[in-house]
Amino acid sequence: MADEISIVIADDHPMFRRGLRQSLEECPDFKILSEAGDGQTVLQMIKDLNPTVAILDISMPVMDGFAVAREVQTGNCQTRLIFLTAYQEESIFEEAMQLGVKGYLLKESSLNEIVSCVKAVVGDQNYVSPALTTYLINLNRTKSEKSPGLKDLTPTELRVLKLIAEYKTSREIADELFVSYHTVETHRRNICEKLDLHGSHALMKFALAHARELT
Repeated sequence: MADEISIVIADDHPMFRRGLRQSLEECPDFKILSEAGDGQTVLQMIKDLNPTVAILDISMPVMDGFAVAREVQTGNCQTRLIFLTAYQEESIFEEAMQLGVKGYLLKESSLNEIVSCVKAVVGDQNYVSPALTTYLINLNRTKSEKSPGLKDLTPTELRVLKLIAEYKTSREIADELFVSYHTVETHRRNICEKLDLHGSHALMKFALAHARELT
């Protein structure tokens, strides 16, 4: 099946784990590859089987869910992670999101919610238990407030960025603004530093992406 979603499950409670597996196996689009009772075992499964999704508890022996998530993140693995847990604390939720976990569900979640979560994260979307939706809103608001953007640039830097979006060279920008070439290059460096842009084409990509906002 081309659209089949492969899954591994990890939870240190055998009855819960097997019940979850049996329920998910009834879904025609899902294929349960394996299950584990500790973090180290499921991490090896993820490396060996490369499942589409891994559903993990946070509290597990040997390695907890956070440790597994860190290893998956540093290993550049494509497996999407979902935490299915009893933890409702906002600080734990935030840590999970910062580690790249796409789904966060409480163990009281219905099967329909779990299925919806799996399908959402496969589509590269975040999904959290309805009771925790406020946490996700707060996190997104905080990221928006902290992320560098056009608001951090001076009027002159915004003008330079607008001209970059028009494919003007530094020499052409200097002529248009009646400043030296060196001054334009300084503006470019300052913009990159403020926006945390790295790489030879990062500034141009950013300028083009925000061209409409610079008019």
